[in-house]
Amino acid sequence: MRVGLRGLTTRGRSFLAAAMAAAISAGILGEKDLLRVAVLLAVLPLLAALYVGRSRYKLACHRSLEPHRVPVGSTARVVLRLQNMSRLPTGTLLLEDRLPYALGSRPRVVLERLGAHQASSVAYTVRADVRGRYEVGPLVVRMTDPFGLCELSRAFPGTDGLTVVPQVVALPAVRLPGEYAGSGESRARSVAVHGEDDAATREYRRGDDLRRVHWKSTARTGELMVRREEQPWESRATVLLDTRAYGHQGDGPAASFEWAVSAAASITVHLRQAGYKLRLVTGAGADVDAAEGTGDGLLLDQLAEVRLDQRVEITTLVQHVRQRADGGLIIGLFGSLSTAEAQLLAGLRANGATCICFLLDSSAWLNLPTPARAEADQAHDTAALALLQSGWRVIGVDHGGRLPALWPQAGRGSQGFALRAAMAETVAGGVR
Repeated sequence: MRVGLRGLTTRGRSFLAAAMAAAISAGILGEKDLLRVAVLLAVLPLLAALYVGRSRYKLACHRSLEPHRVPVGSTARVVLRLQNMSRLPTGTLLLEDRLPYALGSRPRVVLERLGAHQASSVAYTVRADVRGRYEVGPLVVRMTDPFGLCELSRAFPGTDGLTVVPQVVALPAVRLPGEYAGSGESRARSVAVHGEDDAATREYRRGDDLRRVHWKSTARTGELMVRREEQPWESRATVLLDTRAYGHQGDGPAASFEWAVSAAASITVHLRQAGYKLRLVTGAGADVDAAEGTGDGLLLDQLAEVRLDQRVEITTLVQHVRQRADGGLIIGLFGSLSTAEAQLLAGLRANGATCICFLLDSSAWLNLPTPARAEADQAHDTAALALLQSGWRVIGVDHGGRLPALWPQAGRGSQGFALRAAMAETVAGGVR
């Protein structure tokens, strides 16, 4: 009973207040009819509190998300299944699922009645325009009487995770420079190095199949040699995401950093579909190798949570990449750079790595006056020239630039070198 009294709603408390006022008035005026009204007004909320407080329902709840991972701007469907495990029917139930602010307002659903061992399902949709990981739940069930005089809440502690990943756009097929920089012992590589008649061999090891013995090499070396098992060619690529807070501008989903994150997601997915062994490095310290089966999901989950960091510098990015430098293709997505920072990136050209840079002019995400705009453009061109001179291929990105339209510039071959030379002469003339 005490639990029910604590759950009296504003309407129930108003009934009790009205009953008290009517009783006092009946005593002063000596009106018995008014006293009967006071008793009726007092009994109704008390009966409601007794009814709700004694309703010990056994409820089971199951929540499912469809799907658990969605891109920015898409919707996910949440299905709630509530089952009455007791033999008594329930009263009116109000379901409220708690959601973070980024997923919208809390959904509220009314279930009129659940019979004994009866189950019912309700569904609602959520939409997120900001990437990240969000918890959906816990579910709060409010039980009330038919008149709305008393209400009690019970919560289910279980929650489910929803991951909002960056938007991935389809990119055109482009022959990239450095796509043959990798590892493996495929037939193409063996033939190119040794020739058709000179197979790649190694010393015989106990347990090797004798049918793999290469007698010509055995006769030449005087030791038993066997043919090596051919391994598939493995093209490697590293995607480098700049997370320097001072290198990006803008707020919310339209910020320059969000463009870079979406571009990183699109490039990683595209390269994995092209057969690359992929590595993702961010300035925040993340260093992820994509596995065969769950690679896309692992990379997208990492990009869903990446944030700008005030402590990150270009030297930090270079160190993270060079900790495990294995050649191949390096694609960097950088915000605004100074000339000194651009020169530091020349260290990634070691081991003959092919480096491609998408250089964002993040000042274009701001509404600058004309003199400041000209100064920012000059700084951007100077940084691009420094990268070009150090051997990087540079693709400039302005506000509103679309990655599918920019992507072909990453693989122009000799045309790309001509474009780099022309751009370097233009920038050098502007700097003078």
